Parts: sequence; C-alpha cells; structure tokens
Amino acid sequence: MAVVVRLDELLHARRMTLTELSAAVDITLANLSVLKTGKARAIRFSTLEAICRVLDCQPGDLLAVEGAPQADNGQEEP
Repeated sequence: MAVVVRLDELLHARRMTLTELSAAVDITLANLSVLKTGKARAIRFSTLEAICRVLDCQPGDLLAVEGAPQADNGQEEP
C-alpha cells in the first residue's frame, strides 16, 4: 500500500499552477514540488489544511491509498 498525492489532478481541475498555489498558501515552490511528485515523507496538518482551503477540497481529495486490501466482509473464499 502506498499513499499517493493527487495535487496535480486538483491543480488541473482548478486551473491553477503550482506557483499560484505556492503564493496562496505561503509555502515554497520547492516544498510543494516535493509533495506533488510524491517524494514527501510527511505533511503537516497546517499545510494540508491550507492547501485544502485554497483548492476547496477535502484531505481525501488530495491524498489516496493505492493498493489497499479489500474490506473483509467476514465470509471465506469458496
């Protein structure tokens, strides 16, 4: 399982550049670039909140888990 960042998709949908987002949330372009490319190892809640406020989204719109196991419904496989 891996957490993926969907910043590129949100920026495209909002017709906003990374530079514009950087100015709006007062975070360096370099730090946003690290986040966008998926190389970030962590994100502060205050940063996540600022990005979500500017992009008018929820954290789940920005972050997703890929390769998540299927939910166990309590039934065994035949």
